[in-house]
Amino acid sequence: MPDTRSHHLPWAAVVYQPFKTDLSALRAAVAQQEQASGWGAARWYETSAEDAGVSAARRAVDDGANVVLASGGDGTIRAVAEALRGSGVPVAVVPQGTGNLLARNLGAPLNRLDDVVRAAFTGRNRPIDLGIVRIVREDESESEHVFLVLAGMGLDARAISATKSTLKKRLGWLAYVDAGVRTMISDRPLQIHYSIDRSPVRPLSVYTVMIGNCGLMPGGVLLIPDAQLDDGKLDVVALHPLGAFSWLRIWRKIGWENGVLRRSRTGRKIIDLVRDTRSVSYMRAERYALAVAEPEPVQLDGDDFGFALTVSGEVDPGSLIVRVLPEWQARA
Repeated sequence: MPDTRSHHLPWAAVVYQPFKTDLSALRAAVAQQEQASGWGAARWYETSAEDAGVSAARRAVDDGANVVLASGGDGTIRAVAEALRGSGVPVAVVPQGTGNLLARNLGAPLNRLDDVVRAAFTGRNRPIDLGIVRIVREDESESEHVFLVLAGMGLDARAISATKSTLKKRLGWLAYVDAGVRTMISDRPLQIHYSIDRSPVRPLSVYTVMIGNCGLMPGGVLLIPDAQLDDGKLDVVALHPLGAFSWLRIWRKIGWENGVLRRSRTGRKIIDLVRDTRSVSYMRAERYALAVAEPEPVQLDGDDFGFALTVSGEVDPGSLIVRVLPEWQARA
């Protein structure tokens, strides 16, 4: 009589970006964990140049996967999240990219493959929010996407659009900093109209507007100090022009105050004493809308998404389930 038990075992799908994934190491780690956990054999889904992982992840869900491991950079993780949104199928993040933004905000280790793979099989489920963005372009075409960490319109998106891939490979996230500072020095401020939670539309002169779902960036920079992945809110950050050296004020605010001082009680008291709300402002929202007169680049989780006239959207609370280990929370 044939043994049919394997047909009823849970199994993992691995959606991987082939050029960023150490496939042999990942296969070995997955095989070890599935054997130790009594799971069936994992199935492997490769992403393509035309599709960052949305289609592969949807195939995995349709095939009945119990968990999806997403292996690659931030673009792969974002694409898999887009496919898994609202499905109830959890994702385990295998960080293999330049920024690894969601992994950092989850407290996941960036260089311990066995730990992040173990989370897929033995970790707990943590619901997190997703940011939703609808992009309307100059030709009136419209598309909807999710973001996990940060969406932006303005000079941050221009910097990402201008960053050379060779520089990014050599310097990692510092390539974005280099491009961002050069852009702030040379480009004029952006004139936008915005609305938060259906408030009256207001004009604003900014370097950039960013919509955040969580706040920790590479290098330990805390871009949005109060942002949380599961609070049902998005955090809107506006960087304001204040003369020739305003980019230095912004860099001090984000890099020094948020990245260094805010990490200690004494540092937080210093921030309160010298609080400068003119260069950087924060707002919390469930819905947002931004419009510009001329097309501007848009970035989602550090990837260039082309040019848009308007971006709008909202938070989708608890719509993605991620697998985490208990000890990650303290590091996040």
